[in-house]
Amino acid sequence: MANGHRTQVKRARNAVKDTRPHAKLTYARIPVQKAAFVMDAIRGKDVATAIGILQYNPRYASSVILKLLNSAVANAENNLGMSTANLYVAECSASNGPIMKRIQPRAQGRAYRIFKRMSNLYITLDERKEEKEETAKEEPAKEETAKAE
Repeated sequence: MANGHRTQVKRARNAVKDTRPHAKLTYARIPVQKAAFVMDAIRGKDVATAIGILQYNPRYASSVILKLLNSAVANAENNLGMSTANLYVAECSASNGPIMKRIQPRAQGRAYRIFKRMSNLYITLDERKEEKEETAKEEPAKEETAKAE
């Protein structure tokens, strides 16, 4: 084999594994275009804001994506021990799934095709770095050195 033994391949794959919390929904009965519109609204937002956006969005896709986001948050808390306060939506995407093809009878013996599209939805969360707290810790240290002089 060109890549080596299967255990070597697995070790190499696990070495570069993404450890961020994520959730995936396959075969969602939503067209990709409609799901992507809602995903664009929450990309980069913190979890609390994203949940608020999804709860008050009138689109059907938002209810499905809300369940997926809650699943990703639960994965972060239970599997990785992360705090929900620091989480934000790092990546979210929708890709094409299979298409169910149906037929609608029409006049004069004709038939129209109806495509019932599905999509695969992905959400990846990440933890924000506490920049404000780090700078706040550095400032009192500078003030103490100034008082000592």
